[in-house]
Amino acid sequence: MASRKAIAARLLDVAGRTYAQEAGIRLADRPSPLYRLLVLSVLLSTRIKAHLAVAASGELSRLATPRRMLDATWQQRVDALGRAHYVRYDESTATALGDGAELLLAEYRGDVRRMRGDDLRDHLLRVPRLGPVGVDIFCREAQAVWPELRPYLDRKALDGARRVGLPAEPRRLARLVEPDDLARLSAGLVRVKLDRGLAGEVA
Repeated sequence: MASRKAIAARLLDVAGRTYAQEAGIRLADRPSPLYRLLVLSVLLSTRIKAHLAVAASGELSRLATPRRMLDATWQQRVDALGRAHYVRYDESTATALGDGAELLLAEYRGDVRRMRGDDLRDHLLRVPRLGPVGVDIFCREAQAVWPELRPYLDRKALDGARRVGLPAEPRRLARLVEPDDLARLSAGLVRVKLDRGLAGEVA
């Protein structure tokens, strides 16, 4: 039987691609990539397939700051979402993205880093259409560049850990990989939670 560290290493190899990486976001502790991650988290928060949210993020990549998002017309945002076939929620999401950009400019000078701190979750919950699910997505990914969030392994990630025979406890899981790999570990665990076939390939 494979050791837990071996399973974790296999998980990173097979499923350890973050959603930010999939969306082409080169995540760094800078305003633009963090804002793009926030937008991606909003897109992933709705009941829609993840690959459509990732594609929509790509279509919105030119609107990589709150100012650009707000300066775009509502119809331009709808059209970008439509090109990615993000169609069930395109109009309401276009409105939410505009409202969120306005919030960031008014309250945080357009910089997601101003949310950082002990009350990060409260700040994130102010973002329209993000909600608790989106907050978890953002924090799982942001731990790659905000070490104080580590280990961020939410319920969905822990369910994935159980599926592949890993301990469903954040601190024990964190010891199985290098700290810089925790975002990838978390993403991989979520992926195997959602995909039984992928879980079988890992385990």
